[in-house]
Amino acid sequence: MDGAPAVLPLPLPLHNNNNNTPSSCTLNKRHTRTSTRANGAGAGGVTRDMVVKKEKEKRASFMTWTAEDVAHVAKFHWVPCLFAMGLLFFMGVEYTLRMVPSSSEPFDLGFVATRSLHRVLSASPELNTFLAFLNTVFVGMQTTYILWTWLIEGRPRATISALFMFTCRGILGYSTQLPLPQGFLGSGVDFPVGNVSFFLFYSGHVAGSVIASLDMRRMQRFELARTFDVLNILQAVRLLGTRGHYTIDLAVGVGAGILFDSLAGKYEESKKIPPIAATTITKDAFFT
Repeated sequence: MDGAPAVLPLPLPLHNNNNNTPSSCTLNKRHTRTSTRANGAGAGGVTRDMVVKKEKEKRASFMTWTAEDVAHVAKFHWVPCLFAMGLLFFMGVEYTLRMVPSSSEPFDLGFVATRSLHRVLSASPELNTFLAFLNTVFVGMQTTYILWTWLIEGRPRATISALFMFTCRGILGYSTQLPLPQGFLGSGVDFPVGNVSFFLFYSGHVAGSVIASLDMRRMQRFELARTFDVLNILQAVRLLGTRGHYTIDLAVGVGAGILFDSLAGKYEESKKIPPIAATTITKDAFFT
């Protein structure tokens, strides 16, 4: 009839006996290699892969895991697995540990490990002063390198990172002012020079060294970077031995150096003007 829409016959599935393509649409396989359209090549056709994908999206992700997937994760992603075991271990430690009373000194594992060094430095003020002087020289090396990259080489990333880091350190250090550890061995030549007050959290000594070391690696100055890393470790041991920082101050200092170096890199990327945009801005400024 003229008013009734024409009914088109559905295309019959094509059978090919020369290959292994199944003639029926089975959706219970995890991996489908065919993408034959179920309803032809028209706009309303749905591929077999799309149907399988929709079926998977209806289920939770873990319901699609197999023993093969678990073995793959354990073999090729062993680092997250190791941290997962660490999470479970320290959950047990945290929930069963007796907390330090408010009337007692904080427990610091770094102080325990450097007891012998602390006794040596306490008995020899001259050695303590000499090591403090060497540490101040190392801080000067960090500062010189970071400023050199900006003023001489024209690369401001390390300087921007140091500015971010020390500003955040000042905010956090003032927000939570930790007590000076018992047995602190100060020196007039230690940085900051003159036995002035300083923030314990977190270590600017360590963070500044990390920032310099990361910049050296970007510039492929690997020998210099390794030298700074070794000196940074020796610096951390001395700071623990003199009770100049808690262990958490040093650990967060390492993380702060890495974090603010990354943020400085993102800041530089955000300030880069594409060549086309720069040309357009120049022309607009010229004709206005």
